[in-house]
Amino acid sequence: MNKNGYDDILACNSASQVIAAANESDGGIVLCGYRLTDMHYRELYGYLPREFRMLLVASPAKLQECSIGDIMCLSMPIRAYELVSTLRTMAMELLKPKKKPRKKSRTESEQRAIDDAKALLMQRNHLSENEAHKYIQKLSMDSGNGLAETAEMILTVY
Repeated sequence: MNKNGYDDILACNSASQVIAAANESDGGIVLCGYRLTDMHYRELYGYLPREFRMLLVASPAKLQECSIGDIMCLSMPIRAYELVSTLRTMAMELLKPKKKPRKKSRTESEQRAIDDAKALLMQRNHLSENEAHKYIQKLSMDSGNGLAETAEMILTVY
């Protein structure tokens, strides 16, 4: 459902309703007051999935107590254009593609260890290069170690 350019606009009477709705959704913005019927805004923020942003609306005195840097705040009384502008900014931020962390490049010695471990597995276990690489990856994931460290362990054990 699309209303006023926004999908799934829900009105909730309690923080527990907000949490239940948030857990059923892929992300969004929660607009709330300082204190809900069953929870303080800080508590609610802690329960929200990380795909959600919070817009806190409160008196200037209460906003001074807001200590969480990720929460956007608007002072009461609210002007319609401020609310719409803030929501648009927050929505654009949610839609931005997340930057993928760059893969850490391996040193020459790490790459050599991986290549040597693959060659050893290929020779001793009659695996293809792709099968040997997948085997090292699986061991790496199962043990919680890096690929190069797993390759070193294979070289030491064999």
